[in-house]
Amino acid sequence: MTRLTITLDDELHQALKETAARQGRTIGSIVAESLRMRGIRTMARASDLVAKARTRSELAENQALSVALKETRQLRGK
Repeated sequence: MTRLTITLDDELHQALKETAARQGRTIGSIVAESLRMRGIRTMARASDLVAKARTRSELAENQALSVALKETRQLRGK
């Protein structure tokens, strides 16, 4: 497992600590969950998801990728 150092403003750090304590979780688990919810995936994992979606939907690869990109951007608000 890799360690990561991030810089947060004091208020956000305090909120994160309080949330972790309230939920009985670690800060790391909350950060990891948040990244997954934002759609952060390795390229291999993202490609695997596209392949599975394409198989189920019978879309061509470029069509499936286009749909995946569109939905990811919508989820991220871009």
